[in-house]
Amino acid sequence: MTFQTDATALDPTRGGHSVTQQALEAQTALLPYALGAFGISLPIYVWAGSHAPNSVWMTGSFAIFATAWAAFYAVVNWLKQPQAANLTLRGRVHVLAGLIWAAVIGHVALFADNAGPAREALMLVALAGAVICIFFTSTWLPSLLIVGPAIASGPLILLFTSSEGRDLAVQGWGALALAFALSLMLNRLLRRQFALAADREMLIAERAGTVEEARRLAQSKSDLVSTLSHEIRNGLSGVAHVLAAAAGRGGRSAPSREQLSAALDAANDLIAVLNTTLDSETAESGRLAVEIRCFEPVSLVRDLVLLNRPNAAAKGLEFTLHVPTDLDEPRHGAGVADPTRVRQILANLIGNALKFTIRGRIEARIERVGENRLAIEIADTGPGLTPEEMERAFEPFHRIERTSAGTSGAGLGLSLARQLARLMGGELTAHSAPGVGSCFRLEMPFDAAAEPELATAPAAAPDKTKAERGSMRILIAEDDQLNAAMLRAILEQLGHQVVHAVDGRRAVDLATVCDFDLVMIDGRMPNMDGPQTTAAIRALPGAASLTPIIAVIGGDADEAAECTQAGADAVLRKPVSLSTVARAVADASAVERTPRTRRVA
Repeated sequence: MTFQTDATALDPTRGGHSVTQQALEAQTALLPYALGAFGISLPIYVWAGSHAPNSVWMTGSFAIFATAWAAFYAVVNWLKQPQAANLTLRGRVHVLAGLIWAAVIGHVALFADNAGPAREALMLVALAGAVICIFFTSTWLPSLLIVGPAIASGPLILLFTSSEGRDLAVQGWGALALAFALSLMLNRLLRRQFALAADREMLIAERAGTVEEARRLAQSKSDLVSTLSHEIRNGLSGVAHVLAAAAGRGGRSAPSREQLSAALDAANDLIAVLNTTLDSETAESGRLAVEIRCFEPVSLVRDLVLLNRPNAAAKGLEFTLHVPTDLDEPRHGAGVADPTRVRQILANLIGNALKFTIRGRIEARIERVGENRLAIEIADTGPGLTPEEMERAFEPFHRIERTSAGTSGAGLGLSLARQLARLMGGELTAHSAPGVGSCFRLEMPFDAAAEPELATAPAAAPDKTKAERGSMRILIAEDDQLNAAMLRAILEQLGHQVVHAVDGRRAVDLATVCDFDLVMIDGRMPNMDGPQTTAAIRALPGAASLTPIIAVIGGDADEAAECTQAGADAVLRKPVSLSTVARAVADASAVERTPRTRRVA
């Protein structure tokens, strides 16, 4: 026998009690009173039964009644134990206890039917016992529907099958029917009250969950502000001192190369902290997206090793790469993930290894795990972490004081890396030992039959285009002077000539009267925003409408969609860097005059 809970049952993980649980608890609260009622009924039954001619049967009935009372007492005590929390088991025990009394009442009715002169008195005792049982089962509907008919059937069958006391049978039937009807009404009222109580507890639980979520978010924002305040202050302080020296405020005519290098490192660290923080906040809100495709994992890891090997050599560290022969052969398969995010994860792991390893070596290892998994490990001989420290290292805004002294960072890298790995269907794990080192392992899907997309193909066309074009005339539409200065510096470093327009309307006027090889338009500007400016240039007559356009945006997906729909050939997200600007310029320049492809740099 299985008892299903009501549709209004609450999720136990959210707190609160279901209607079924409340009904059983109400019935449990009534059972001691039922125990008392049957205890009071016992002397009445003994007195009435003493007038029956069969004393042996009377003694047996008394023993059965006493045994049932003792069993019922045991049930009441059992319901106070922890194992009674199981609703299914608890419901079965309630029904079983009711059926025990149904059997006792049936035996009392059978004894009364053969009690001679005491027949009517004992039948009334049996009917009263049935009414009492029906009342005490009224709180829980399954118990009432099962035990009620079972407990009333014994006295009614004997009353109606006997030729004696037809009036008593009719009266008994009416009394039991009335008791059953009233119990059903009471049950209906109680279930409504239980449902209201369940809804109330659900609301309380939801409110508590909302309060806890708000508290957690507030704590997260507080940690974010605290971390960013510290990192921004340190980074900007270093840059400000160098700029002050460059402006001649420190008594020197120009900053030294070491100062410039330190300021550049501080600025790069600050940009890395901000990028990681933005990605972490995006992941926390559930808006972080990945682009799953096939890629070449060995080439990706090899590039990162070659890129970071000079930094390792500068610290006196050996940086090696181990690749199995089957993975280093042509047509060995492809990783299935977002290569940009995989590079971000591995760059973070390698950066941590370089940051915390003072002497020894760093190793990058690639291996197959089963048929459809690939693992990349970054191991180092750094200070190592205890299991407790490693667990905290993966928590946002947590840095291990024992190993992080004197190093920068927001404490978000490992947390973000694990979130990215899971978004791509992979997992990031680690094991470490103090004084020995650490090993971080990134697992991701792998398809042995797939061919990686050629990452070098798009780069070939831009190089050829640049060789053919040489220096380009580029129009920048940017209302922020600092951003405009950064773009100008990067573009001039790439060998291009730059004209700056302070807003979209001025950019359209310049594009009308001047010939430009490329236009870079900020997505959000006064007077005319990026999409409006792009659409206006595309509406110009002649060759000006076919000028390649790059939309420079703050990273919002809707903003990118608006710009591409207006006619932008490529999208460049801030903050910009030399490599991202160069790629965006190459991509936009390689697009046909009637753009068919949209790329995001």
